Amino acid sequence: MLRSGRLSLAKGLLSGWLGQIYRQRAQVAVVGFSGREAWVIQSPARAGVANDHWIAPIPGGGGTPMGQGLALADRVMARFRRRVDHAHVGVWLLTDGRVRRIPPAPCQADFCTVVDFETGRARSGGALRIARAWDAAHCPADTFGVDAH
Repeated sequence: MLRSGRLSLAKGLLSGWLGQIYRQRAQVAVVGFSGREAWVIQSPARAGVANDHWIAPIPGGGGTPMGQGLALADRVMARFRRRVDHAHVGVWLLTDGRVRRIPPAPCQADFCTVVDFETGRARSGGALRIARAWDAAHCPADTFGVDAH
């Protein structure tokens, strides 16, 4: 998602969502994946008011270990559910849809939404295919009206 400023747009969207989540006094976790690895960026916790210090350095580019990232997200959600058994948890996958194989939907999620960052004329429709395979909502990123971060 490095091309065309899509990563900056994704960071802007994440920052905006975290502000909303903070005002709702809700909890959030963030899992990142790029290159050849996936990692927990933000463990499940109440959203903080200031997030730019950890959003700005999120890398992008390289291969896309989406399956690894979603498996890690599933493990994070499972641990959270053991602590908070009545929790309603979901996955918002921010992607340009460029994957070789569509990974399975996270089984711990009560809902999934695929936010499509694919732009330009040569759209592959990858994010839409992921959403359809998961029976998930599909939202083009530009519907959120975010600015680059």
